[in-house]
Amino acid sequence: MVSSLPLLLLLLLLLGFGGAVRLGNGGYEDWRLGTATYVKEFQPHPLNDGGGACGYGDLDIFRYGRYTAGLSAALFGRGSACGGCYELRCVNHIRWCLRGSPTVVVTATDFCPANMGAADEAGGWCNFPREHLELSEAAFLRVAKAKADIVPVQFRRYLICLILNCSLFHYSFSKVHIFYKNRVSCDRAGGMRFTITGSAHFLQVLITNVAADGEVAAVKVKGSRTGWIPMGRNWGQNWQCDADLRGQPLSFEVTGGRGRTVTTYSVAPADWMFAQTFEGKQFVE
Repeated sequence: MVSSLPLLLLLLLLLGFGGAVRLGNGGYEDWRLGTATYVKEFQPHPLNDGGGACGYGDLDIFRYGRYTAGLSAALFGRGSACGGCYELRCVNHIRWCLRGSPTVVVTATDFCPANMGAADEAGGWCNFPREHLELSEAAFLRVAKAKADIVPVQFRRYLICLILNCSLFHYSFSKVHIFYKNRVSCDRAGGMRFTITGSAHFLQVLITNVAADGEVAAVKVKGSRTGWIPMGRNWGQNWQCDADLRGQPLSFEVTGGRGRTVTTYSVAPADWMFAQTFEGKQFVE
């Protein structure tokens, strides 16, 4: 049995100093510290009225409901976090946190812009590099009291797991596997939804109701007379390519935040029209 002391040291670093280890695709080990505020339900705001930087529009129509959040730039990732699900809880504030630190899972549907003219704790809570979640009132009241302004929270996306075939007593390992376990899943009913817009010069699709991690990392589209065409993120969860695909049935290949891919063939028939929405396959946990 060959000694593998470097592997042991790597393992100890991952496990012994955990809590905020960030590995690609937004993966997190255990909880991260951040802050949260909320938007009251009577205020005109994308979390209440729809719209927002992810492009979802009416959140009820697109099945995102009342538990939603706007993310600061450090979390938003220029739209890559749209649709992602975060579990969070209020911590370290006896006056404002609910007893027992209950958790709530929210969907990222908007961007919380910076306010560089204000101090971080006095209106500038979305300033970079702060990790802040601006919650809907319904979500905030699941974890904190309504009279609170800004509260400290812990939040998480994924838990990093290790499977080891090892003998710790001999400090030797035959194999180490590191993988992402979806600690916080997006609970979605039905399949992914594709809302098609554009013109004779380009095709744009809004992708909603994504399960698993909720994120979309890459999209391809295929017509009946084309190969697979990569699409680029236009804004939020709107993806675009410069092609005229009218009159062709459309297939979509969607890659999620953890690299998994789902392909839905001919989800839109040949006679599809702009502004129509079609339902395809879904990520299965």
